[in-house]
Amino acid sequence: RAAAMSVSHSSRLNKLVREQYMRLPQDGRVQVTYVWIDGSGEGVRCKSRTLDKEPKSIEDVPEWNFDGSSTAQAEGSNSDMFLVPVCMFRDPFCLDPNKLVLCEVLKYNRKPAETNLRHTCKKVMDLVKDSHPWFGMEQEYTLLGINGHPYGWPDNGFPGPQGPYYCGVGADKVYGRDIVESHYKACLYAGVKICGTNAEVMPSQWEFQVGPCEGIEMGDHLWMARFILHRVCEDFGVVATLDPKPMTGNWNGAGCHTNYSTEEMRREGGLKHIEAAIEKLSKRHHYHICVYDPRGGRDNSRRLTGHHETSNIFEFSAGVANRGASIRIPRQVGQDGCGYFEDRRPAANCDPYAVTEAIMRTTVLNETGEESKDYAEH
Repeated sequence: RAAAMSVSHSSRLNKLVREQYMRLPQDGRVQVTYVWIDGSGEGVRCKSRTLDKEPKSIEDVPEWNFDGSSTAQAEGSNSDMFLVPVCMFRDPFCLDPNKLVLCEVLKYNRKPAETNLRHTCKKVMDLVKDSHPWFGMEQEYTLLGINGHPYGWPDNGFPGPQGPYYCGVGADKVYGRDIVESHYKACLYAGVKICGTNAEVMPSQWEFQVGPCEGIEMGDHLWMARFILHRVCEDFGVVATLDPKPMTGNWNGAGCHTNYSTEEMRREGGLKHIEAAIEKLSKRHHYHICVYDPRGGRDNSRRLTGHHETSNIFEFSAGVANRGASIRIPRQVGQDGCGYFEDRRPAANCDPYAVTEAIMRTTVLNETGEESKDYAEH
């Protein structure tokens, strides 16, 4: 009864009735769901329209608009915002030929909205494209009941201490696997480059990984994977939170560890290029902390304590196979002398465009200091 009470009312609607309508033919027309990042920089919004035929490329999807005053992106007196399609996926909810389309948001004057961090990320990725940057991001999240309490936790009190839950199996160790597996299949169907999933250290906390993705593709695919996660959770009546520290006390926080390499790091002898990149990152720690969560480091300050497999937010560190360091070089990479490294600092609610852009600015464009260079003139 407790578990039933913690799910949303809409999740209890008869899904078999819905299936009857979902099977109806569409006579060649296509539903396109436009997805965008709202004014919080964390939330996603969506709305749908009908196209007369299936779009074969992103160029076939027209621009659209929405009311920015209702998403904290504009004032009511001048509220229209532009939706510019940038990346198209198959729709795992309405099925083929229907589409999900990720969009950039532009203001009335065609300038990027404040939370449209893709715009400058794309500019930077175009500048560094010859280095062929690959990324893989490990998205941790926590399942909550509709009451805000971690899903499956006792109503009054806490589950047993951490230990048996990481990659766990069994009804007393994992909560919500149906959601995780549904999300995984939905991402595969959509064409999102999801590459794995596992139960995390805190009970009802999970992780999925997206990558390897090159350049701007990383942010596009992670944002769509997040949208699909929230949409799957909606069907099950629970909530996925990306809060970096959803439970205070002796519980693990949630990060978005970012694996990164350039072509020269992946080649034989690449370890020296990995070490050179880490040296550059060590001199710009504060800059990265400021862009690794949406609140300039305040969210991460709750998570990066030096405990629970994290580094201290005030100190930069690096090491082979060290999960308590800012930067971890996997043991296999140390043995092979080439490969990639993992930046463990980004928070679960980071914007992947901001994270990947910052890494490229520091390690390839050789920026230093607290400010980002403007490459608009070049």
